Amino acid sequence: MKKKILFEDLGKKGYQETWDYQKILFDDLIQKKKNKFSKKNIQGYLLFVEHPHVYTIGKNGKHKHLLVSSDFLKKINASFYQTDRGGDITYHGPGQLVGYPILNMDFFFTDIHKYLRFLEEVIIHFLLKNYGIKGEREEGKTGVWLKENGKSKKICAIGIRISRWVTMHGFALNVNTDLRYFNYIIPCGIDNQEVTSLKKELKKKNPLSLSGVKLLVKKSFQEIFHVEFI
Repeated sequence: MKKKILFEDLGKKGYQETWDYQKILFDDLIQKKKNKFSKKNIQGYLLFVEHPHVYTIGKNGKHKHLLVSSDFLKKINASFYQTDRGGDITYHGPGQLVGYPILNMDFFFTDIHKYLRFLEEVIIHFLLKNYGIKGEREEGKTGVWLKENGKSKKICAIGIRISRWVTMHGFALNVNTDLRYFNYIIPCGIDNQEVTSLKKELKKKNPLSLSGVKLLVKKSFQEIFHVEFI
């Protein structure tokens, strides 16, 4: 039986506002778990959003991986947040699809590593099925890479938080992303890591339809996690 997930596209929204909204939904699922609500209730949420320029760092990330000053961040219209997710530093911005699954994992599986692999699989499945692009995993790392001539380029970053088997945060897929913004950080704390986007890989002059990409990623999420959106 498919799990029931509420899907919401937030459009363009600031990081702090979205983070606060995530917390509300997260707390809602925690409360439902405590009260042992019926399985007929919503078993999770999936949010899609496009953020303005922002750098976020995980709770164990190293601030030295931000390579510029706060004054420089102002010049490039970017903000910075210390978050409660795992992982190191990453960038979010226009043209990037950010997905935040907030799921009660009691209805799925209680295995953090398996959950991360499922998130990766959503993007791997999306890339291959719709564009013939082979996304891959890197041993010991989280996210999705493309490999060419022995080198790897990261196209999707993943950073999550799980508490009481409810998830927060999620994935960031570079679609039409301005990749110059990655020059100001050490992405995910990995030295000399090239970052790419779907637009770049497809050699498109014009931006891809982000709304079209959203539909396809949503469908991949539905298939991999075996959910029904309501």
